[in-house]
Amino acid sequence: MTSFDSSPTLQVWRALLALAVVFVLLMTTGWTAVRHHRGPGEPREAALAAWRDGRIGTRDLPDPASPPTVLAAFFHSLTERQRDRLAAEYPLVVGNLDGVPVTLRYRANRIALRAAYDAERKRVEDQRLSPDGHQEAVRRTHRFASLMREGRQILAFDPSGKGRVAEVFGDLDRAQRVSVVVPGVDTNLLTFQKTARKYTAPVGMAESLYAAERAAAPATRTAVIAWADYTAPVGVGMDAAIGRLAETGAARLVSLTSALPGDSRVALFCHSYGSVVCGVAARELPARVADVAVAGSPGMRAENAAGLGTRARVWAMRDADDWIADVPYLDVGGLGHGADPVAPEFGARVLSAAGAVGHAGYFEPGTESLRNFAEIGVGSYRTVRCAGGQDACRSGISGTGAL
Repeated sequence: MTSFDSSPTLQVWRALLALAVVFVLLMTTGWTAVRHHRGPGEPREAALAAWRDGRIGTRDLPDPASPPTVLAAFFHSLTERQRDRLAAEYPLVVGNLDGVPVTLRYRANRIALRAAYDAERKRVEDQRLSPDGHQEAVRRTHRFASLMREGRQILAFDPSGKGRVAEVFGDLDRAQRVSVVVPGVDTNLLTFQKTARKYTAPVGMAESLYAAERAAAPATRTAVIAWADYTAPVGVGMDAAIGRLAETGAARLVSLTSALPGDSRVALFCHSYGSVVCGVAARELPARVADVAVAGSPGMRAENAAGLGTRARVWAMRDADDWIADVPYLDVGGLGHGADPVAPEFGARVLSAAGAVGHAGYFEPGTESLRNFAEIGVGSYRTVRCAGGQDACRSGISGTGAL
């Protein structure tokens, strides 16, 4: 006898509910899926074309799509002078290749930022720009200038379209523990860092986590990456309700984590749509990724933690007043992202998010959500606080002390 839960009637109602939710989102946020946002040209495409025709001595340059191990071996075979030459001639390529030494990527991206800044300054003076275009050019100029400030370690930078960027806090080459912050919707160059509501933007999230990890384990060498190096959905529209952008983002995340230097242990901290990216990436993540923690998740495109296909520990948290709880947790015809990661039947280790306020408050200093993230980041599992005052989220973990 067929149960009501699996009946065709219920499946139809679920599909109608999902479509109704998407329709409301589109009516209130715009048809974001069909907009194509473009910036002032696609400079990286031009750089890649030049790279493909380039040579170093008598050698062809490697395919930029090569695995990180191949790219690492190529750059290792070069002299320091040759590496510097490639960074100077092709900064938008070298600065974005996983497998290239991180210090060389920092140097290349500083060169690329200077070129982008100079180009944007010219756009600011272009009288043909609309008022909106002029305002965006001014904002991009300010962003590029900020990213070029002394001491900033820019691991990835692409000014094309809305732009992508990643920044490192700490010494990535020497780190014993590396944390990667994977943000959600409306993440781009202009939203990478904010003055107001600082801890809702990738830079603020990463800075806050880095400080909390250093406080939690002063003797542990840590590094945190603010990773906005994927194309995120714009607004809570159709792109946010499907997995297309998560799939391309996941491939980039797997590449990043596979190419990190040294033998550090890695933890992913995935917020909102970022948790969809992490869920899609989970099966292909390298073994060094020990933990995947999600906050304010709309789902991970899996029905349970086992379905993610990863050996990493899966953690989840959601604040009591996070609106994401009202989004239907389902996957019907590609709409929705699957089961609720904080539901008991999902099987994640559910953490306390006490002190976090709303959907974007998980990295605020002083919150239990941030404290839990920091302790996971440094490997101090015995002191994490589980949801509801229970201890189930700590069960079965060996080696619970920080390094």
